[in-house]
Amino acid sequence: MHRTIFTTPVVNTLLRGFSVAFLRLTGWRVEGSLPPNTPKSVLIAAPHTSNWDLPYTLMVAFALRLTPYWMGKASIFKAPFGGLMRWLGGIAVDRSRSNNLVAASAEAIRAADFSLQLIVPPEGTRSQARQWKTGFYHIAHTAQVPIVMAYMDYASKRSGLGPVFLPTGDIDADMAAIKRFYAPFKGKNATQFHSSD
Repeated sequence: MHRTIFTTPVVNTLLRGFSVAFLRLTGWRVEGSLPPNTPKSVLIAAPHTSNWDLPYTLMVAFALRLTPYWMGKASIFKAPFGGLMRWLGGIAVDRSRSNNLVAASAEAIRAADFSLQLIVPPEGTRSQARQWKTGFYHIAHTAQVPIVMAYMDYASKRSGLGPVFLPTGDIDADMAAIKRFYAPFKGKNATQFHSSD
């Protein structure tokens, strides 16, 4: 995995202080923490309905002292902003090509010799999506790491880390349980988020 804003000394400290102050001043409450025995995990990013989700997610990650990487569509990694997006922890995903993203992501998680969290939005898009994609589940199951149910609720201005979920391999039952957890949360554009099919 490449160096990011979260692994850059001094910058990390300064931006954590800014993030904590900004979230507090704007009324956001950051909740939860990463369990100490969970150095590597896949974080669900939901609801994902707005461009504002990224800066808020980064600030919450700083506040929680995470080392996140996140997936984004390939178009936002084009010049002149590609380098910045990668420094922010971004990994380009080309949706037009059929590559084995699950296997590559799982291998990168296993190969990393440091704590990291891979953030994956289940909708796969900030536009309206009724069907959740299961990439986050398959990455976690293949890498044999837990899923952490991260959330951002604009209605109550709460964001943070929820329960740790261990994939059982029964994807239908597991997805149903995960979606039940997310049912109460509202995205910035609440009508675009559906935690059920």
